[in-house]
Amino acid sequence: MKFEVTILGSSSATPVYNRNPTAQLLNCNEKFYLIDCGEGTQQQLIKFGFKASKIDYVFISHLHGDHYFGLIGLLSSLHLNGRVKPIRIFAPAALEEILAVQFKYSETIIRYPIEFTAIEAIESSVIFENADLTVQTVILNHRIPCTGFRFTQKKRLRKVLVEKLTAESIAPEYYPLLKRGVDLELPDGRVLLNADYTIDSDQPKSYGYCSDTLMDERYFDSIRNCDTLYHEATFLHEMLDRANHTHHTTALQAAEVAKETGAGKLLIGHFSSRYKALLPLLEEARSVFEDTELALEGSTYTI
Repeated sequence: MKFEVTILGSSSATPVYNRNPTAQLLNCNEKFYLIDCGEGTQQQLIKFGFKASKIDYVFISHLHGDHYFGLIGLLSSLHLNGRVKPIRIFAPAALEEILAVQFKYSETIIRYPIEFTAIEAIESSVIFENADLTVQTVILNHRIPCTGFRFTQKKRLRKVLVEKLTAESIAPEYYPLLKRGVDLELPDGRVLLNADYTIDSDQPKSYGYCSDTLMDERYFDSIRNCDTLYHEATFLHEMLDRANHTHHTTALQAAEVAKETGAGKLLIGHFSSRYKALLPLLEEARSVFEDTELALEGSTYTI
């Protein structure tokens, strides 16, 4: 099953040439989940070959503009392009009012349902679940209420050994039971032991998304043992005082979080506009956690 994330924007609040504010697109089994939606997100989707119409779920971490200013434009474009299927938005409660005011004064009546779920940055909880994954909030420490998100795959059914079953003339109608781990006795007396005709599916994986935050041990349990962890790394550690003042994290601290929580791989992003070259941030993080990569726009990372 496909489980991958594409970086649409990796910059922080202040605009910088050739980098865009925060946005990511998670693909889980060809269902698309937009994580934050900074300015220009819909242009980035076009640039990297994604159809906005395929997005059915949007998760907004907090109400600083570089994480949601692109949403009104995206929703409006979907309206203009004739969308009729619902879109689900998970975000701080005030965003629903912001959207309502915008649509009110632009005299826009959105032709498709917007199903809004308010999230609170109080206690980590599961806010969404479908057949493919669950989404849990991660309570972060920023200047305003802010959550990260943990996306965890669900365990798939066992895989049947089709060639072996076909060779032994076992009818396909028995496959669903075998996938569920059942041992079968056929009408002709043959006994099918599930272990002989199936293999286990892949272990579920998880993607942790830590938006703007101070390094704070209180959110560590919510992201523990993520296969891939994205963590903001706005500054080099030499600017720790600035990071603390703005409630952000350094590249060194992001790596320490990954190491402490047992992440499989670390992606760092939300880079300050002061950094035209990003290699120093990567090198700083790798000095603590070797399996670190830059969250580069247009790049897709397998979870």
